[in-house]
This record gives sequence, structure tokens and C-alpha cells, in this order.
Amino acid sequence: MNARMRRAAIALASTAMAVSLAACGSAKESGDKAEESNGGKAKGDDITVGLLLPENQTARYEKFDKPIIEEQIKKLTNGKGKLEYLNAKQDATVQSQQIDTMITKKVDVLILDAVDFKAVAGGVKKAKDAGIPVVAYDRLAEGPISAYTSFDNEEVGRTQGEALLKALGDKAKDSTIVMMNGSVTDPNAAQFKKGAHSVLDGKVKKIGKEYDTKEWKPENANANMEGAISALGKGNIQGVYSANDGMAGGIITALKGAGFDKLPPVTGQDAELAAVQRIIAGEQYMSVFKSYPQEAETVAKMAVSIAKTGKLDDAGLETSTVDSGTTKAIPSVIVPVVSLTQENIKETVIDQGYYTLDEICTAKYKAACDKIGLK
Repeated sequence: MNARMRRAAIALASTAMAVSLAACGSAKESGDKAEESNGGKAKGDDITVGLLLPENQTARYEKFDKPIIEEQIKKLTNGKGKLEYLNAKQDATVQSQQIDTMITKKVDVLILDAVDFKAVAGGVKKAKDAGIPVVAYDRLAEGPISAYTSFDNEEVGRTQGEALLKALGDKAKDSTIVMMNGSVTDPNAAQFKKGAHSVLDGKVKKIGKEYDTKEWKPENANANMEGAISALGKGNIQGVYSANDGMAGGIITALKGAGFDKLPPVTGQDAELAAVQRIIAGEQYMSVFKSYPQEAETVAKMAVSIAKTGKLDDAGLETSTVDSGTTKAIPSVIVPVVSLTQENIKETVIDQGYYTLDEICTAKYKAACDKIGLK
């Protein structure tokens, strides 16, 4: 593992630590902005936090985000705080209705991970008008957002692109790759793509085919990959940029179905269990490890502080600021990422409690685990 990955892994060792990319704003300034959006109303521990998550196809939301946020709310409110939770199942219209539901229930603050970052703008304004501040989570939504936490999405794309170049080695300049980007309704997807292009453009021979994959669905990525293989030919694909692990699974199925003698390197993101096992087996080259516990703990601190005091001061976080298309200088905390390969599985997903060794090294993968010294 290189020095940069070691430094990033150390930075992730404490999930309670919030890291910012730049100290562009103070907690005091952030708190003032949050107080304005909350009307300056201070409450005690008896608060209700609304949580709207975008989908349940990606394992992270039900496994990490929701339970950790709920646990942190209880911890930060002496057991008195409550969570109201709804999942949009990748339907932007449903999520807009869910915002209305949270307004009707008069939650004190709303954590929102948007299905469609533009479509929710009206709902975010409606919540603010009702005195409910909105904290954007994982995806920066449009509208009057009070605070935001996520990962450096362009860095995710750069990390993926750099890993793909490393896998291609000296052959990169003669390689044709396929790019499988995420959904156009997700602002993160555009940032992943931008970061990846900043690394890959000019370093590979060409990008033979590039897709924006509807709804991030593995089956759509599978169909796209089959189309790319048909158009380019098996011998003319040396690598595949996949923006996440779910799509990587669909891509690898298509590659196997086409009869590739040796699979080209495929990237991913999210450190899903199936992806970790594919990495061990040599089918997927890498994933991006993101500390969802750290991100979830951070958003819970933000939401509880805003709900209880109308400010971010009590969250104890160092913030930077970001701009959305409609709101300037949003107080933000950005969480670092790590390139996950065979080399650092133990110190990332195992040591951080994502999965146990037994969960990863099942009978099917036992020999592969032994081969790379994962015991």
C-alpha cells in the first residue's frame, strides 16, 4: 500500500473525527447560518429528526447509514430523540411526497439524501418555510440547504482513475477503456465522472464507449457493457471504469458472458461485500472505501445540533463551505476516501467493522483469501 493510502487509512481510523478539505468557514459562522434557517429556536433533547434516504438497492443505506444515524441521535439526546425514517426506493416523486410527510409530522430537522438533486428543490424550500432546516446528506441537493456532509466526490473519481491506470501499467497509453458512469439525476455521478476524466484523459489511448447509467442499476450497466463489447470487440477493451460496485457486478457478468479469457481491470466504489469478494478473487480490481460510519455520525451531529439549538456550534465540527446551484456558502464537512485493493482489505473493511473475516472468506473464497494472506 502506498504512503497516500496509509495516511488516508489512518485518518479514517476514528469514525468520530470529522475532516474538512479546507477551513473556509468557522463553526460560528456555520452556526449563524443554521440559526437563520431555523428561526433561532432552541429545543432540548426531546427532538424528532426526519431521515429520507434515496434507495435500498445499495447495501450501505440499511446496513450502515440508517442504524448509525438512529444510534447517534439517541446518544446525542440522552435517549430522548426520535427518528422518522422513509426510503424513496429510487423514485423522485415519492421522495417529494415524503418531504411533505415530514413537514406534516413537524420534524425538527430533516436529513435528506436526494434521489434527484434538482427535483427536491421545491420540497427543501417548503420545509424551510415551515421552519424545518434541511441537512443535505451524501448528495448536495438544490434549495435552501442549512448544512451538508459527504465525501470529496471528485477525489473518488480521481482515486478510481488512478487505480485503473496503475492496473494498466505501461500499457495504459495503448489501452481502450469503457466508462460506466452513474445516473444523471445524481450530482455525485457528475463529480465522480469529472474526477475520473481529469486522470484518464490523455493517459489512455481512448475511451471507446461511455455511458451514464440510468438509476445506477446493475442490470442497466450489464446491458451497456454488452453493447460496448458488441461495438468495440472483445480484443479492444483493456479496462473498465465503473463508478460503483453494483454496476461493476453487472459489468463483470457481461465480460464473463462474452468469454473474456482474462478479465480486464474493473473499478468500483462502496466496498460492498460482493465487491470485496470479487477483489479477493481477482475479478474486480478495486473499490473505493468510504467511511459511512464517519459520514453518518457527522450528519447526526449536525442535525441534532441544529434541531436543539438552531446552530451548528454544538456539533463540534470543523467546517468548510460549498455552493450549490441555488445556495451559497453551505457549511460542510467532507470525509476522506481510500482506494481498496487486495493489499488493504484487513485494515479497511475488517478493522473498521464493515465485515468479519468469516463473512468475506466463505467456502467459495477461502482459497483466494489464503492466497493473499487474508486469514
